Amino acid sequence: MKKEIGLHVLYPYNDMDHYIEQVLTFIQDGILAGEYTILVENDRLYPLIHKELCKRLTDDQMKSIHFVNNFDFYCSSGSYHPPAIEEYFNKMVQPYIENKISFRSWAHVEWATINEPLDIIEEFERIVDEAVNQLSFPLICAYAQPKMPAHLEKILLETHPYILIDDAIIASKRYLPAPSIK
Repeated sequence: MKKEIGLHVLYPYNDMDHYIEQVLTFIQDGILAGEYTILVENDRLYPLIHKELCKRLTDDQMKSIHFVNNFDFYCSSGSYHPPAIEEYFNKMVQPYIENKISFRSWAHVEWATINEPLDIIEEFERIVDEAVNQLSFPLICAYAQPKMPAHLEKILLETHPYILIDDAIIASKRYLPAPSIK
C-alpha cells in the first residue's frame, strides 16, 4: 500500500493465524512507510497481536500504534449506529489530520448476530468509503468469511473497491461507487 493513498479494502478472512499475520504485516508496512496505525480490534485478539508486535518492533515503533476496542468503536452509542460511528471516527483521526500525520487503519468488524439490518452495514461502509477517499488513507475492513451470508457478502463486495485475497489486493469487479450528491 502506497503512502497517502485512499484504499478501502475488504478482507474476508477464514484462518485466525493468517488473519493475525495480515494484521502484523499491515502494521509493519505502515511503520516502514512512516504512518501511524489505528487498530480497531477486539479484546480477545489484541493481546496476541500486541505480544507479537513487541517481538518485531522497537518501543518507539510501538508508539505508532493506536489501539481501539472494536466493541467501543462500533457500539459507542449503545448500538451499531453509522452516524455515531462516523462521529467517533472523526474525533479519533482529527489529531492526525490537524498535524498532517499519515495514518492507516485496520478495522475488525464483528457483531453479535448476522440478523443486524444489513442496510445499516451498507450505509456505514458507504460513509467509510467516502472518508477513505476524502482523507486519502488505507483502510482494511476485516470480516469473518464463515459468518458472512451471501447477502452480506454482496453488500461488502459492492461497497469496497478492493479485496485482500491470498496476500494480494485486487480490484473488486462488483464495486459500485455511491452516487454523488450535488
